[in-house]
Amino acid sequence: MTDPNSFERHRYDVIVVGAGGAGLRAAIAAHDAGAKVAIICKSLLGKAHTVMAEGGIAAAMGNVWSEDNWKVHFRDTMRGGKMLNHWRMAQLHAQESANRVHELEEWGALFDRTAEGLISQRDFGGHRYARLAHVGDRTGLELIRTLQQRAVALGIDVFMECTVTKLFRDDEQRISGAFAYWRESGRFIVFDAPAVVLATGGIGKSYKVTSNSWEYTGDGHALALDSGASLVNMEFVQFHPTGMVWPPSVKGILVTESVRGDGGVLRNSEGRRFMFDYIPEYFKAETADTEEEADRWYDDKSNNRRPPELLPRDEVARAINAEVKAGRGSPHGGVFLDIASRRSTEYIERRLPSMHHQFKELADVDITAEAMEVGPTCHYVMGGVAVDADTAESVVPGLYAAGEVAGGMHGSNRLGGNSLSDLLVFGRRAGEHAAHGATEREQRAPVSDDDIRAAAEAALAPFEQDGGENPYTLQHELQDVMHSLVGIIRQASEMEKALEEIARLKERAAKLTVEGHRQYNPGWHLALDIRNMLRVSECIALAALERTESRGGHTRDDFPTTDDSWATVNLHCIADGDSVAIRHEQLPAMPDELRELFQET
Repeated sequence: MTDPNSFERHRYDVIVVGAGGAGLRAAIAAHDAGAKVAIICKSLLGKAHTVMAEGGIAAAMGNVWSEDNWKVHFRDTMRGGKMLNHWRMAQLHAQESANRVHELEEWGALFDRTAEGLISQRDFGGHRYARLAHVGDRTGLELIRTLQQRAVALGIDVFMECTVTKLFRDDEQRISGAFAYWRESGRFIVFDAPAVVLATGGIGKSYKVTSNSWEYTGDGHALALDSGASLVNMEFVQFHPTGMVWPPSVKGILVTESVRGDGGVLRNSEGRRFMFDYIPEYFKAETADTEEEADRWYDDKSNNRRPPELLPRDEVARAINAEVKAGRGSPHGGVFLDIASRRSTEYIERRLPSMHHQFKELADVDITAEAMEVGPTCHYVMGGVAVDADTAESVVPGLYAAGEVAGGMHGSNRLGGNSLSDLLVFGRRAGEHAAHGATEREQRAPVSDDDIRAAAEAALAPFEQDGGENPYTLQHELQDVMHSLVGIIRQASEMEKALEEIARLKERAAKLTVEGHRQYNPGWHLALDIRNMLRVSECIALAALERTESRGGHTRDDFPTTDDSWATVNLHCIADGDSVAIRHEQLPAMPDELRELFQET
């Protein structure tokens, strides 16, 4: 069963792990740069979590507001991330996003249009101008359809329902390949490749209430950590302010920010628009402070004082959490999101078709006639693999990362819509540089039989245990720990307890038992995923305990304010044997010409 000669084996210049927007864009770029490329995806092609991104792609095209430009987008992104972003990543993202959107259009993406025939752009939280290019509320689906069609037309090889469990390095500690298995048959595969692009998405399945799909078990984060890369900003987990809260079977499913961008408002159980009570000092100059002014903004945006419902996501999520804790929540533990009283049925069905269908089918709620019940849900991790801003390469030669699995771009909080432009900009950069790095390598040592055998034995270990732990039980307990102790509001005693619980779960995970055979065995798949989930959860809890302040997506009850001494410090998680260690690193200094943008009115 562990004979290396019996394994399926393939040789490529670049392998891309993940077939969401970042992975597909990276594969296309690597192919166009002359590399032989393969995409490995955990589920079926076209089923990536990117399809759930509904609102739009943030890009300063100036189609709705001519005043918009990359400098304003850069400033919004940095302010949204509380200045903890890697400035160079934010700069490249703002400068290149518009080109990436136009590129999608050239490849066949069908965007909604303005009256003048330009790509339409909608408002979103934290963006000064209407900036999100959109396709109704199904933008991610259109993005994936377009990139997937392009990748297939180019003839790029795709390994579907295939999971990578190990990255290999050669004697010089450079990437040399990957170990994987077919989920259907359990048969192992070895990929010899000098470059790997991680595009595996996020970590949300470590939390009990999440908008994330089943694939999001932190695979890429754990693979990078175990290969010698560091993970940056792992304490910053974004809880999207509006997930479904009822019925229990759909709790956490995303309710797009487009509802608020198109006029929806948040109300508490008293029927009051409570967001006016939670406007931070640094957003007061551009946020409406009366209902009359906020409502007028949707029709006359000349003063650009936006409704408080369009504050950045971390601010809105904390406000909802505060209202619920104060006893002013909805019957099922959220608040009310009301667009029915503010927009016509025709408008809602045209602009928000997926939301209308989702609530009608899953909750028996007609959003054209009644309010939705919504609440915070684990949605996105700002933290990820620390990479070079220009090349998207980690400190491990040959290992690249793009999309949600990469860290640095969003700082402590991501603005809505920036995720789709992020994965396009850095997916392209990662693929291009991976191809150049791979094709320039003269020596390519094949993965050794000893390394393959060790990876196979590690993957099969759950079959060797009798009477051990059930992987489903461990996952359920881990989700409870992260939800209860490392959630939206944190304090030291709870996170210390979380780390103790995670350590106990790690000990139990070493004794997981899987019954049956390798074919069609979801218990075995979860047993392998659990290792990654525990690894990543430890990083989140450890970094959150270390950062003794509140900033962006990280809120400490015991340190409720932002501390200037942390304003230029990033925390990096590194592997320390079977555990994780924390390293403090200073942010790179921003050039004066960019810093001056924050002094402008």
